[in-house]
Amino acid sequence: MIEIDDKIVSADLLREHFCCDLARCKGICCVEGNAGAPLEADEVETLEREYPAFRPCMTAAGIEAVERQGFMVLDEEGDRTTPLVDDAACAYAYTENGITLCAIEKAWREGRTPFRKPISCHLYPIRLMHFSNGSIGLNYHRWSVCEGARICGRREGIPVYRSLREAIVRRFGETFYHQLEEAEALLKQPKK
Repeated sequence: MIEIDDKIVSADLLREHFCCDLARCKGICCVEGNAGAPLEADEVETLEREYPAFRPCMTAAGIEAVERQGFMVLDEEGDRTTPLVDDAACAYAYTENGITLCAIEKAWREGRTPFRKPISCHLYPIRLMHFSNGSIGLNYHRWSVCEGARICGRREGIPVYRSLREAIVRRFGETFYHQLEEAEALLKQPKK
């Protein structure tokens, strides 16, 4: 683990490799799992406010799930997550050309909303942990459905954190990203 300001960072984010390979995984991370995507407290209000912008991009089943369950649900641990369709796909997911994608992000790409998607989705496979002292842990979540991303990352030589530059900067800022680069450089230095 590496401590940077109020963040505890798993060294795996700097040592392990990852690069999403949608052609291989088909976006299955939006379909499988035991709960929806984790949501930050302020994202629930944002989802509700921006819903009219991305609703047209959603499936009928996703719309029904949101309108029945709400913009978020509490999982088994009491954490806020996106609602699911039939305990499977995220309610905000849709499929195009055999690949599962995010309706929220589609609306964002089309300029309909300033909200790109939940930060947990944008940061994946980084998972955030909020500690009682106010610090945040950044952990690398290994999931079998992402094996293609690990293979692609190794082939391209892309560490986990570098493949998520945009998301890291969105959540923590440019300075923190540069601190991760410095930490990676220190890890690569030969031991004396």
